[in-house]
Amino acid sequence: MKSGSNLEKVLAAGHFSVTAECGPPRGADPDIVRKKAALVKGNVDACNVTDNQTSVVRMSSLAGCMLIKEQGIEPLIQMVVRDRNRIALQSDLLGASALGVRNLLCLSGDHQKFGDDPQAKNVFDIDSMQLIHLAKTMRDEGIFPSGDKLEGAPKFFIGCAVNPFADPFEIRVPRFKMKADAGADFVQTQCIYNMEKFKKYLELAKRENLHERVKILAGVTPLKSAGMAKFMRRMVAGIDIPDEVVDRIAAEPKEKQAAKGIEMCIEQIQELKEMEGIAGVHVMAIEWEEKLEEIIGGAGLLPRPLVQ
Repeated sequence: MKSGSNLEKVLAAGHFSVTAECGPPRGADPDIVRKKAALVKGNVDACNVTDNQTSVVRMSSLAGCMLIKEQGIEPLIQMVVRDRNRIALQSDLLGASALGVRNLLCLSGDHQKFGDDPQAKNVFDIDSMQLIHLAKTMRDEGIFPSGDKLEGAPKFFIGCAVNPFADPFEIRVPRFKMKADAGADFVQTQCIYNMEKFKKYLELAKRENLHERVKILAGVTPLKSAGMAKFMRRMVAGIDIPDEVVDRIAAEPKEKQAAKGIEMCIEQIQELKEMEGIAGVHVMAIEWEEKLEEIIGGAGLLPRPLVQ
Protein backbone atom coordinates (compact mmCIF):
# COMPACT_ATOMS: atom_id res chain seq x y z
CA MET A 1 0.00 0.00 0.00
CA LYS A 2 1.34 3.39 -1.01
CA SER A 3 -1.14 5.34 1.09
CA GLY A 4 -3.42 2.86 2.83
CA SER A 5 -6.46 4.78 1.58
CA ASN A 6 -9.79 3.03 1.20
CA LEU A 7 -9.80 3.83 -2.53
CA GLU A 8 -6.38 2.24 -2.97
CA LYS A 9 -7.48 -0.86 -1.03
CA VAL A 10 -10.72 -1.26 -3.02
CA LEU A 11 -8.84 -1.05 -6.32
CA ALA A 12 -6.03 -3.33 -5.12
CA ALA A 13 -8.64 -5.94 -4.12
CA GLY A 14 -9.99 -5.92 -7.68
CA HIS A 15 -13.32 -4.26 -6.96
CA PHE A 16 -14.91 -1.87 -9.46
CA SER A 17 -14.46 1.42 -7.64
CA VAL A 18 -16.77 4.42 -7.41
CA THR A 19 -15.82 8.01 -6.70
CA ALA A 20 -17.92 11.16 -6.79
CA GLU A 21 -17.28 14.80 -5.96
CA CYS A 22 -18.44 17.63 -3.74
CA GLY A 23 -18.02 21.18 -4.93
CA PRO A 24 -17.36 23.48 -1.95
CA PRO A 25 -19.61 26.54 -1.57
CA ARG A 26 -18.90 30.14 -2.53
CA GLY A 27 -18.84 31.05 1.12
CA ALA A 28 -17.83 29.88 4.58
CA ASP A 29 -20.98 27.92 5.54
CA PRO A 30 -19.81 24.41 6.50
CA ASP A 31 -23.35 23.04 6.55
CA ILE A 32 -23.52 23.25 2.76
CA VAL A 33 -20.66 20.75 2.57
CA ARG A 34 -22.17 18.59 5.31
CA LYS A 35 -25.49 18.39 3.46
CA LYS A 36 -23.74 17.27 0.28
CA ALA A 37 -21.69 14.77 2.27
CA ALA A 38 -24.86 13.21 3.67
CA LEU A 39 -25.98 12.49 0.10
CA VAL A 40 -22.60 11.03 -0.88
CA LYS A 41 -22.03 8.86 2.21
CA GLY A 42 -22.30 5.13 1.61
CA ASN A 43 -22.35 5.48 -2.16
CA VAL A 44 -18.64 5.90 -2.92
CA ASP A 45 -15.18 4.67 -1.99
CA ALA A 46 -13.80 8.22 -1.92
CA CYS A 47 -15.10 11.70 -2.70
CA ASN A 48 -13.25 14.43 -4.59
CA VAL A 49 -13.39 17.93 -3.16
CA THR A 50 -12.82 20.35 -6.01
CA ASP A 51 -10.25 23.17 -5.92
CA ASN A 52 -11.75 26.48 -7.08
CA GLN A 53 -13.23 24.78 -10.13
CA THR A 54 -13.76 26.91 -13.25
CA SER A 55 -11.49 29.49 -11.57
CA VAL A 56 -14.34 30.60 -9.30
CA VAL A 57 -13.46 31.34 -5.68
CA ARG A 58 -14.80 28.74 -3.28
CA MET A 59 -14.05 27.30 0.15
CA SER A 60 -10.67 25.57 0.04
CA SER A 61 -10.45 21.95 -1.00
CA LEU A 62 -8.58 21.03 2.18
CA ALA A 63 -11.30 22.55 4.40
CA GLY A 64 -13.93 20.67 2.39
CA CYS A 65 -11.95 17.45 2.81
CA MET A 66 -11.92 17.88 6.58
CA LEU A 67 -15.67 18.51 6.67
CA ILE A 68 -16.55 15.39 4.67
CA LYS A 69 -13.99 13.35 6.64
CA GLU A 70 -15.86 14.35 9.81
CA GLN A 71 -18.97 12.81 8.21
CA GLY A 72 -17.23 9.45 7.70
CA ILE A 73 -16.40 9.85 4.00
CA GLU A 74 -12.91 9.29 2.64
CA PRO A 75 -11.75 12.54 1.02
CA LEU A 76 -9.83 13.01 -2.20
CA ILE A 77 -8.16 16.41 -2.33
CA GLN A 78 -7.89 18.17 -5.67
CA MET A 79 -4.89 20.44 -6.07
CA VAL A 80 -4.37 22.80 -9.02
CA VAL A 81 -1.08 24.43 -9.99
CA ARG A 82 -2.82 27.57 -11.26
CA ASP A 83 -2.94 29.28 -7.86
CA ARG A 84 0.20 28.17 -5.97
CA ASN A 85 3.94 28.09 -6.49
CA ARG A 86 5.92 24.99 -5.64
CA ILE A 87 6.56 26.16 -2.06
CA ALA A 88 2.85 26.51 -1.33
CA LEU A 89 2.05 23.23 -3.09
CA GLN A 90 4.57 21.32 -0.99
CA SER A 91 3.25 22.97 2.17
CA ASP A 92 -0.33 22.04 1.33
CA LEU A 93 0.67 18.46 0.53
CA LEU A 94 2.29 18.11 3.95
CA GLY A 95 -0.71 19.69 5.67
CA ALA A 96 -3.22 17.49 3.90
CA SER A 97 -1.31 14.32 4.71
CA ALA A 98 -0.89 15.38 8.34
CA LEU A 99 -4.67 15.78 8.55
CA GLY A 100 -5.25 12.27 7.23
CA VAL A 101 -6.08 12.96 3.59
CA ARG A 102 -4.74 9.97 1.67
CA ASN A 103 -5.96 10.58 -1.89
CA LEU A 104 -4.67 13.35 -4.16
CA LEU A 105 -5.67 14.52 -7.64
CA CYS A 106 -3.09 16.70 -9.40
CA LEU A 107 -4.55 19.17 -11.89
CA SER A 108 -3.58 22.19 -13.97
CA GLY A 109 -6.74 24.17 -13.22
CA ASP A 110 -8.96 26.16 -15.54
CA HIS A 111 -7.51 29.47 -16.74
CA GLN A 112 -8.54 32.41 -14.59
CA LYS A 113 -10.15 34.18 -17.54
CA PHE A 114 -13.07 31.72 -17.19
CA GLY A 115 -13.72 32.72 -13.58
CA ASP A 116 -15.04 35.71 -11.70
CA ASP A 117 -11.58 37.27 -11.18
CA PRO A 118 -10.16 37.31 -14.72
CA GLN A 119 -7.58 39.95 -13.71
CA ALA A 120 -6.01 37.60 -11.15
CA LYS A 121 -2.46 36.49 -11.84
CA ASN A 122 -2.03 32.80 -12.48
CA VAL A 123 1.04 31.00 -11.17
CA PHE A 124 1.74 27.77 -13.08
CA ASP A 125 5.17 27.62 -11.45
CA ILE A 126 5.10 23.91 -12.25
CA ASP A 127 2.64 21.89 -14.33
CA SER A 128 0.41 19.03 -13.26
CA MET A 129 2.92 16.38 -14.36
CA GLN A 130 5.62 18.00 -12.26
CA LEU A 131 3.21 18.11 -9.32
CA ILE A 132 2.63 14.37 -9.69
CA HIS A 133 6.40 13.78 -9.71
CA LEU A 134 6.88 16.14 -6.76
CA ALA A 135 4.28 14.31 -4.67
CA LYS A 136 5.72 10.91 -5.60
CA THR A 137 9.25 12.03 -4.68
CA MET A 138 8.11 13.30 -1.31
CA ARG A 139 6.12 10.13 -0.65
CA ASP A 140 8.54 7.47 -1.89
CA GLU A 141 11.93 9.01 -1.18
CA GLY A 142 11.12 11.06 1.90
CA ILE A 143 12.80 14.14 0.48
CA PHE A 144 11.82 17.52 -0.87
CA PRO A 145 12.56 18.19 -4.53
CA SER A 146 15.43 20.33 -3.23
CA GLY A 147 16.99 17.16 -1.82
CA ASP A 148 16.42 18.03 1.84
CA LYS A 149 15.08 15.24 4.04
CA LEU A 150 11.47 15.35 5.19
CA GLU A 151 10.49 15.05 8.84
CA GLY A 152 7.89 12.46 7.98
CA ALA A 153 6.91 11.65 4.39
CA PRO A 154 3.36 12.32 3.20
CA LYS A 155 1.22 9.35 2.21
CA PHE A 156 -0.87 9.74 -0.92
CA PHE A 157 -2.61 7.62 -3.53
CA ILE A 158 -1.72 9.92 -6.41
CA GLY A 159 -4.16 10.64 -9.21
CA CYS A 160 -4.29 12.64 -12.41
CA ALA A 161 -6.96 13.63 -14.92
CA VAL A 162 -7.14 13.02 -18.66
CA ASN A 163 -9.47 14.24 -21.38
CA PRO A 164 -9.78 11.66 -24.18
CA PHE A 165 -11.82 14.12 -26.27
CA ALA A 166 -9.62 17.22 -26.41
CA ASP A 167 -7.87 18.16 -29.63
CA PRO A 168 -5.61 16.99 -31.05
CA PHE A 169 -6.70 13.41 -30.35
CA GLU A 170 -3.28 12.04 -31.35
CA ILE A 171 -1.55 13.42 -28.25
CA ARG A 172 -4.13 12.27 -25.69
CA VAL A 173 -2.58 8.88 -24.94
CA PRO A 174 1.02 10.16 -25.03
CA ARG A 175 0.04 12.78 -22.43
CA PHE A 176 -1.55 10.06 -20.32
CA LYS A 177 1.69 8.08 -20.56
CA MET A 178 3.69 11.11 -19.39
CA LYS A 179 1.49 11.33 -16.29
CA ALA A 180 1.92 7.62 -15.66
CA ASP A 181 5.69 8.03 -16.03
CA ALA A 182 5.58 10.93 -13.56
CA GLY A 183 4.06 8.63 -10.95
CA ALA A 184 0.26 8.63 -11.18
CA ASP A 185 -1.42 5.67 -9.48
CA PHE A 186 -4.91 6.31 -10.84
CA VAL A 187 -6.64 8.53 -13.37
CA GLN A 188 -10.10 10.07 -13.58
CA THR A 189 -11.28 10.92 -17.09
CA GLN A 190 -13.35 13.82 -18.40
CA CYS A 191 -17.05 12.90 -18.58
CA ILE A 192 -17.76 10.47 -21.41
CA TYR A 193 -20.65 10.77 -23.83
CA ASN A 194 -18.99 9.70 -27.09
CA MET A 195 -18.49 6.06 -26.17
CA GLU A 196 -17.07 5.04 -29.56
CA LYS A 197 -14.31 7.63 -29.38
CA PHE A 198 -13.56 6.64 -25.80
CA LYS A 199 -13.20 3.01 -26.84
CA LYS A 200 -10.61 4.05 -29.43
CA TYR A 201 -8.76 6.01 -26.77
CA LEU A 202 -8.87 3.07 -24.36
CA GLU A 203 -7.51 0.67 -26.98
CA LEU A 204 -4.60 3.01 -27.66
CA ALA A 205 -3.94 3.29 -23.92
CA LYS A 206 -4.00 -0.48 -23.56
CA ARG A 207 -1.42 -0.85 -26.34
CA GLU A 208 0.88 1.18 -24.10
CA ASN A 209 -0.09 -1.06 -21.16
CA LEU A 210 -1.33 2.01 -19.28
CA HIS A 211 -4.34 0.15 -17.89
CA GLU A 212 -1.91 -2.16 -16.08
CA ARG A 213 0.17 0.71 -14.71
CA VAL A 214 -2.60 3.14 -13.72
CA LYS A 215 -6.11 2.42 -12.44
CA ILE A 216 -8.53 4.03 -14.91
CA LEU A 217 -11.72 5.55 -13.48
CA ALA A 218 -14.06 6.56 -16.29
CA GLY A 219 -15.91 9.84 -15.79
CA VAL A 220 -19.68 10.10 -16.21
CA THR A 221 -22.05 13.03 -15.72
CA PRO A 222 -25.83 12.60 -15.80
CA LEU A 223 -27.61 15.05 -18.09
CA LYS A 224 -30.55 16.89 -16.54
CA SER A 225 -32.01 18.03 -19.85
CA ALA A 226 -31.43 18.47 -23.55
CA GLY A 227 -30.66 22.11 -22.78
CA MET A 228 -27.83 21.07 -20.46
CA ALA A 229 -26.43 18.77 -23.14
CA LYS A 230 -26.48 21.54 -25.74
CA PHE A 231 -24.95 24.05 -23.34
CA MET A 232 -22.12 21.72 -22.35
CA ARG A 233 -21.40 20.84 -25.97
CA ARG A 234 -21.26 24.50 -26.92
CA MET A 235 -19.55 26.05 -23.88
CA VAL A 236 -17.39 23.45 -22.10
CA ALA A 237 -14.01 22.85 -23.69
CA GLY A 238 -13.18 19.23 -24.43
CA ILE A 239 -16.74 17.91 -24.10
CA ASP A 240 -17.90 15.65 -26.94
CA ILE A 241 -21.64 14.94 -26.91
CA PRO A 242 -22.81 13.22 -30.12
CA ASP A 243 -26.07 14.23 -31.79
CA GLU A 244 -27.65 10.89 -30.97
CA VAL A 245 -27.17 11.51 -27.23
CA VAL A 246 -28.76 14.97 -27.46
CA ASP A 247 -31.57 13.65 -29.68
CA ARG A 248 -32.37 10.80 -27.32
CA ILE A 249 -32.89 13.05 -24.31
CA ALA A 250 -34.57 15.77 -26.40
CA ALA A 251 -37.14 13.21 -27.59
CA GLU A 252 -38.57 13.10 -24.07
CA PRO A 253 -41.02 15.67 -22.70
CA LYS A 254 -39.22 18.29 -20.62
CA GLU A 255 -40.57 16.91 -17.36
CA LYS A 256 -39.14 13.47 -18.16
CA GLN A 257 -35.73 14.52 -19.46
CA ALA A 258 -34.01 14.34 -16.06
CA ALA A 259 -35.18 10.74 -15.57
CA LYS A 260 -33.97 9.86 -19.05
CA GLY A 261 -30.59 11.43 -18.28
CA ILE A 262 -30.25 9.24 -15.19
CA GLU A 263 -31.27 6.17 -17.19
CA MET A 264 -28.64 6.97 -19.84
CA CYS A 265 -25.97 7.48 -17.17
CA ILE A 266 -26.75 4.09 -15.61
CA GLU A 267 -26.49 2.48 -19.05
CA GLN A 268 -23.08 4.10 -19.53
CA ILE A 269 -21.78 2.80 -16.20
CA GLN A 270 -23.01 -0.70 -17.00
CA GLU A 271 -21.22 -0.58 -20.35
CA LEU A 272 -18.03 0.73 -18.77
CA LYS A 273 -18.12 -2.06 -16.16
CA GLU A 274 -17.73 -4.60 -18.98
CA MET A 275 -14.70 -2.91 -20.60
CA GLU A 276 -11.31 -4.47 -20.01
CA GLY A 277 -9.02 -1.90 -18.47
CA ILE A 278 -11.67 0.16 -16.67
CA ALA A 279 -11.20 -0.11 -12.92
CA GLY A 280 -14.05 2.12 -11.81
CA VAL A 281 -16.19 5.17 -12.46
CA HIS A 282 -16.05 8.78 -11.33
CA VAL A 283 -19.62 10.08 -11.10
CA MET A 284 -19.78 13.86 -11.46
CA ALA A 285 -23.38 14.63 -10.51
CA ILE A 286 -22.84 18.39 -10.58
CA GLU A 287 -25.07 19.97 -7.90
CA TRP A 288 -27.25 16.84 -8.19
CA GLU A 289 -25.78 14.78 -5.37
CA GLU A 290 -29.26 13.64 -4.33
CA LYS A 291 -29.31 11.38 -7.41
CA LEU A 292 -26.05 9.56 -6.64
CA GLU A 293 -27.67 6.66 -4.80
CA GLU A 294 -30.19 6.17 -7.62
CA ILE A 295 -27.45 6.20 -10.26
CA ILE A 296 -24.87 4.08 -8.45
CA GLY A 297 -27.45 1.68 -7.07
CA GLY A 298 -29.17 1.44 -10.45
CA ALA A 299 -25.85 0.39 -11.97
CA GLY A 300 -25.59 -2.46 -9.46
CA LEU A 301 -22.69 -0.93 -7.52
CA LEU A 302 -24.23 -0.80 -4.05
CA PRO A 303 -23.46 -1.59 -1.34
CA ARG A 304 -19.82 -0.55 -1.60
CA PRO A 305 -17.29 -3.20 -0.55
CA LEU A 306 -15.63 -3.06 2.87
CA VAL A 307 -11.91 -3.78 2.52
CA GLN A 308 -9.55 -4.04 5.48
